[in-house]
Amino acid sequence: MRVQPACDPLALDDDLVIHGDNAGVLDRLPDATFDLVYVDPPFNTGRAQDRRTTAVRADPGGTHVGFGGRRYRTELLGRLRYDDAFADYLGFLAPRLARCRELLAPHGTLYFHIDYREAHYCKLLLDELFGRDAFLNELIWAYDYGAKPRRRWPAKHDTILVYVRTPGGHHFDADAVEREPYMAPGLVSADKAARGKRPTDVWFHTIVPTNGAEKTGYPTQKPAGVLRRMIAASSRPGGWCLDPFAGSGTVGAVCAQLGRRYVLIDSHPDAIAVMRARLRDGPATRRAGRGRAART
Repeated sequence: MRVQPACDPLALDDDLVIHGDNAGVLDRLPDATFDLVYVDPPFNTGRAQDRRTTAVRADPGGTHVGFGGRRYRTELLGRLRYDDAFADYLGFLAPRLARCRELLAPHGTLYFHIDYREAHYCKLLLDELFGRDAFLNELIWAYDYGAKPRRRWPAKHDTILVYVRTPGGHHFDADAVEREPYMAPGLVSADKAARGKRPTDVWFHTIVPTNGAEKTGYPTQKPAGVLRRMIAASSRPGGWCLDPFAGSGTVGAVCAQLGRRYVLIDSHPDAIAVMRARLRDGPATRRAGRGRAART
């Protein structure tokens, strides 16, 4: 894995983490190269995304009182923050998504991850860029975490819009996806219950656990289990995957586990630091064949 600034020459001779604005980097990558492009842009929530990492220390003068009257204090170990507001959200996305379509191989697939605030607008934009016949799926990732308002139904899902480069010509390996338990195993045979079922277009999956080994501390980190389904189904062993809003680098971590190659792009220095540490310590990827030249 190589970490480099966007101004350096680009060559697909190694897995890449690129620091810079993805608009400029996407233009320099070779056309029709990627099995899968995963786009998880800022959700345009209108507020800053903020993730703090803290630790609790014993301190006789601390402000927190615990069991037996012992006092503790909370230490801020780190803070990652970025703004999530755009005046022209679709104008920001459109040229990037149009270029992502050109970067897909003829059998390639785009997974576009968004929340309920913008999903309907983005669906119309993708229909225009890809064509309505290229729409493959609307995936719903459902989770149950966080505050629950009492004056409306709590919003506990994200939407993932799936489009293909060539309608009917896309790669999709259903057998490569891990099966999940039946919700009512008593209604199927014992053999079927033991084997499990293929996931549908509604995915019930927890967020990244706050105290789990997977957690990097980066705001909006997505769980590896969600990305693993996409990458296993829609890319081939040794194929290239692209994430232009890479954040914590989950696409790269899953690609390394599954034997795929990856290009990750992010403009935030904190994201680059998290990915450098995370992917440096991850499984080694296989090196086979020659890399592809990028545009210079």
